Amino acid sequence: MPLVQEPAIPASLKPFRPLPDRRTASGGGETAAEPAIVTENLSIRYGHFTAVSNVSMAIPPRQVTAIIGPSGCGKSTLLRSFNRMNDFTPNLSVSGRVLYRGRDVYDPQTDPVELRRTIGMVFQKPNPFPKSIFRNVAWGAAINGFTGSLDELVEQSLRRAALWDEVKDKLHSSALALSGGQQQRLCIARAIALQPDVLLMDEPCSALDPIATTRIEDLIDNLKKHYTVVLVTHNMQQAARVSDRTAFMYMGELVEYGKTDDIFTHPSNPRTQDYITGRFG
Repeated sequence: MPLVQEPAIPASLKPFRPLPDRRTASGGGETAAEPAIVTENLSIRYGHFTAVSNVSMAIPPRQVTAIIGPSGCGKSTLLRSFNRMNDFTPNLSVSGRVLYRGRDVYDPQTDPVELRRTIGMVFQKPNPFPKSIFRNVAWGAAINGFTGSLDELVEQSLRRAALWDEVKDKLHSSALALSGGQQQRLCIARAIALQPDVLLMDEPCSALDPIATTRIEDLIDNLKKHYTVVLVTHNMQQAARVSDRTAFMYMGELVEYGKTDDIFTHPSNPRTQDYITGRFG
């Protein structure tokens, strides 16, 4: 089902803070997009266990990057390092760097709360607040001092999450009455309302039925017009359908990273070939 082409969020709905420049100058008077997120020799350990080992990669803006690999390979740990959601895990240690728009997210001067507003996250299981649909979307903006029109912000966020037409007549009904797929799109709208630059999605379709999964996949394709999307998925077919670039991880290592078509049709590493053909995983 095609998504409604919604207008951009009005200029009056200004971000809480100015975002970094999205483009940098290149030769010949042209402009070239800088990476949204870069990791440099990133390793993450829980106590003595190494979950992510020496990962270096650059994630381009306004594209969908999928991270695939067998269970326990470190893909969710890597994803959560981008906005420091791993900070809540005991005995965590991080070496190397994660750069967002050139700024080290683990620098002591980085405010992790502000970072998570700019790099939003959608989790595996839909987790709406036990509040109305309207308050779910408006809550984060309201408590963070948003001074624009909450009505406009809620509508545009729901439109961008392809949910407005389904809920516009019941905005003050409980979000918990929505279906699982609608709840997940509501959580996406809630993240969008904070006006992020990047959206992280940790297996957002794993708890959904095939019809709801199709809606989310269509939505992801539309979201990259406005956001950088990084998607962890256990579903290789989903990665092939929705992503522009794919990273394959195995036992904490980044085995291969490149254009999705190349990864799935002409992988350069035998382990990638074995995984995508089902020989292990």
